[in-house]
Order: sequence, then C-alpha cells, then structure tokens
Amino acid sequence: MSEDVKTFLDRLAERNAARGPEPTWIAARRQAGAARFEAMGFPHRRVEAWKYTDVRAIARGDFALAGDAEFSPASAAALTLPIEAHRLTFVDGVFAPALSRLDELPGGVALMPLSAALEENHEAVGGPLGRLTGVEFSAFAALNTAFMEEGAVLRLAPGTVVEKPIVLQFLSRSGEQAVMSHPRILIQMAGRSEATVIEHHVGEEGAANFTNLVEEIILERGAILTHYKLQEASLQDLHVASLHVEQARDSRYTSFNLNLGGGLVRNDLVAELNGQGAEANLYGLFYGQGRQHVDNHTLVNHNAPRTYSNENYKGILDDRAHGVFNGKVMVKRDSQQIEGYQSNANLLLSDRAEIDTKPELEIYADDVKCSHGSTTGQLDEEAVFALRTRGIDEQTARGLLTLAFAGEVMEQVDLDAVAERVELAVAGKLPERFHLAGLVEAAVALNEE
Repeated sequence: MSEDVKTFLDRLAERNAARGPEPTWIAARRQAGAARFEAMGFPHRRVEAWKYTDVRAIARGDFALAGDAEFSPASAAALTLPIEAHRLTFVDGVFAPALSRLDELPGGVALMPLSAALEENHEAVGGPLGRLTGVEFSAFAALNTAFMEEGAVLRLAPGTVVEKPIVLQFLSRSGEQAVMSHPRILIQMAGRSEATVIEHHVGEEGAANFTNLVEEIILERGAILTHYKLQEASLQDLHVASLHVEQARDSRYTSFNLNLGGGLVRNDLVAELNGQGAEANLYGLFYGQGRQHVDNHTLVNHNAPRTYSNENYKGILDDRAHGVFNGKVMVKRDSQQIEGYQSNANLLLSDRAEIDTKPELEIYADDVKCSHGSTTGQLDEEAVFALRTRGIDEQTARGLLTLAFAGEVMEQVDLDAVAERVELAVAGKLPERFHLAGLVEAAVALNEE
C-alpha cells in the first residue's frame, strides 16, 4: 500500500472508531469502498482518462475531517446567491441547519441532509445510493463511498412541480488545517415532476480544502430537471466530482456546468438515455486563470432509440491556466433515429494558457444524426480596436468580447443571480445588464465581420 493511500485510510479508521455502531449495509458499503480504493490507489497520468491531470496535490495532502459547521452568518450571506430558494447548506461537508431554509417546502418534496435520510428511511435511500456510481467507477468514487456520511437527498413525488429553485450550498472555510469532505447527493424525481437545482460550491478566500463529490440523479418518465453547478471556490481549493444521470422515457435533463474557481478541478459527467424521448442538454463553461487546472470529462450513452443529446462546452483560459475537455457520445447498437451533437470551443487569452481537447463519437447504429467538433483561438484584435473606436476602454472591450464568446452557453441561463456571477468572473465589472445585451450583440457582430 502506498503511503498516500495509507494516509487516507488511516483517517477513515479514525472516523469509523469515532462514529460508533451503524446499520450493517452502510458498514458493508464503506468497507467495499475502502477495499476498492486501496486496490486502485490514486490515478496517475499513465492512465488514459487522467493523462492530462496530475492529482498528487490531493494524494499528498494532509486533510482532516471537519467537526463542526460554524460559519459567520454575515460571511455566509456575502457568499450566498441572492435568490429566493429552498436551501440546504453544508460547511466543509458538515450540515449547517442555521444556514439552511427548509420551512417552506411544498407537498410532494422531501429535501434533507443525507445523515437524516439514512436515519429516517434508509431503505428508500439505500437502494438507489451507489447504484449509478459504484466503487468501480473511479478511485475517487470508491473513496467517497468509504467516507460516505453526509450530503443531500432530494425526492419528488409524481407530478410535483417545484416553483422555487432548490439550492445545495457547499461552503469552504479558510483555516490552519486543510480539511476534506466527501458529500453525496441523491436526486430522485418521479414521473412528470419538475425542478431546478442549483449546486453552489463557494468559500472563503485562501481556503485550501479538498472536496470529493459523488452525485446520482434518477429521472423517471417525463421528469424534467434543470441543474446548475456553479463552482467558484478559492483558487487553492481542490475539487473532484462524479455525476451520473439516469433518464427514463420522455425525461429531460439540462445541465449548466459553470467552473470559475478551484486550483485543481475534475468533473466526470455521465448521462444514460435509457428510454425513447429522453433528452440531455449539457452546457459547460470553464474559466481558468493563474495556474488553475480544469478537467471536464463527459459521456452520453444513447441506450435507446429516438433519444436526443446536445452538448456545448466553452473554455476560457488566461495566464498559465490549463484546461481539459474530453467529451464522448456513444450510440449503442439498435439505438436508431437518435440525434447527438457535441461542440467544444476554447478561447486562449494568454500565450501560456493551454487546452487539451478530445471530442469523440462512437456509433453502432446506422440511422442517426450526429456531429462533433472543437476549435481553439484567441481574441480578434481588430474587434477589440473596433470597440475602442466607439469609446469603450480596452479592458472593457476585451471583457465584452470574452463574454460574447461565452454567449452561446450564457444565453441559455435563465437565472440572473447565476449569470451575474459568471459575468463578473469572466469579464470583470461591466455596464449594467440592461445595457449589456446590446453591447455584447455589437461585439459579436464585430467579431464576425
């Protein structure tokens, strides 16, 4: 056993000793996760899926487990999205009831921390938990399973429509001791239910913690989920996430994967389209600066005929930032009359920034409509000059053109609070949004001339 693996397993042994008795099935899953993690070890760059991502900063880290959820309400308010919503908040992976808002949940909605769900109704949660993302998925998924104790559970009854967004907020504290958390999210939406979920990862400046997230989403027939993941953690934070979506007939999943922060970020997203009429729309925007490293791996499996997927990821990289995009669309045998589209475009704002991109199509059916492509470029200096001749200073002009590049993704975002966070990170302080649309439209037109 390597020393880095032993360090994490020693932390697990300490946690298990302090935890006390628990149901047999939970203990068995922990043991399976620990055993698989020990067998696999941390991935290295000789593994194809991790070819461009070095995780030694995680493997060699000395991370404790948080013991409380203390966080200044004023500090939390400054980081929280200004949006009316139902809210579950976690501080370094620990549930924070004082910062949550669960008092106005409508009928047909069950929203609770995982710890409470396991205590109150472990059979309903235990069945689907780990079914999509098991310990074989990756070493990080196995590690998450070994430490699994907290996270969020959302269950919607048939026909339930949730009007307000549901926010799952993960706050990261800055402290002398770096901490790790292994949150688990389980979303089960019954037939014809509908909701918007905002998963928000944010923290104090200087936080240097490790978050290892596993998320499983099950959409039954006709369920509709709009899922925003806004990741704007400290530039010293480490963030690994594995997301698996299972879609039944006529369900629709729309993902906005918006990565603005984190020093080392890896996202794995897998969508299983299992029933006719199932639709997955995957929109992504990753912005890197300094020495940030952002790696997005996506996989869409068309497992049934007459399914639809559309994927559009944009990367914006400045300074010495490094981005990775590996997107794969798999069309299974007999999955006829499907449509699968994929696009990855990248903008390099610095000569030292780097992108590695690999769009893939693998098709085993003959009656399909599929396309994929990737482009990488820089800002058009003539467009910058044209905007400056209209009285716009250079910094604002570059910000507008950068934001225009992200426009195909951002125009799909319906929540102003989310869009404004992205705009501020990508383009800096710009004119009011009331005027911004016209300016961006003019910048796009100039960029196309």
